[in-house]
Amino acid sequence: MKLDFKSLYEKKIVADLMEEFGYKNIELVPKLVKISVNRGVGQALKDSKELDSSVEELGIIVGQKPIVNRASNSIAGFKVREGMAVGTSVTLRKEQMYIFLTKLIHIVLPRIRDFRGLDPNGFDGRGNYNLGLKEQLIFPEVSYDDVTQIRGLNISVVTTAKKDEDARALLKAFGMPFTSF
Repeated sequence: MKLDFKSLYEKKIVADLMEEFGYKNIELVPKLVKISVNRGVGQALKDSKELDSSVEELGIIVGQKPIVNRASNSIAGFKVREGMAVGTSVTLRKEQMYIFLTKLIHIVLPRIRDFRGLDPNGFDGRGNYNLGLKEQLIFPEVSYDDVTQIRGLNISVVTTAKKDEDARALLKAFGMPFTSF
């Protein structure tokens, strides 16, 4: 019987982490809070169709409609005015988060060419992990014929861990393929 990530966390990972780190209370065990997926769309300044296709692609990838992020300040050097669309983002929580993490670990990451594992230094010092993907074609939902331009995206996995080593152990327990030093 294959467990989904939520029940795997509740049944196995919590007990393993309590034993490994010596937590006295179950509430001290780190857990996933949310996964944020975002993408900057600089070409949207010149062509609004790029923004529409980016919103559609990101929605297909994560299974939830993304929001459009707008510039809060004008930046003359980049020809950006306040209120212009500059990117898209989605925040996944609860079941959607676990579904996306399952897909990321078991389907998407193995499809990366010459993949040897994720950088273990992608933690921010507060227990959150960030990774960037260079192209959207590694997601099975994205059709090669529908892609107008290769664009990357950023994924942030937010946890309740206080230290990076706790978060690394949590993500490793889920099966996140980190490279060894």
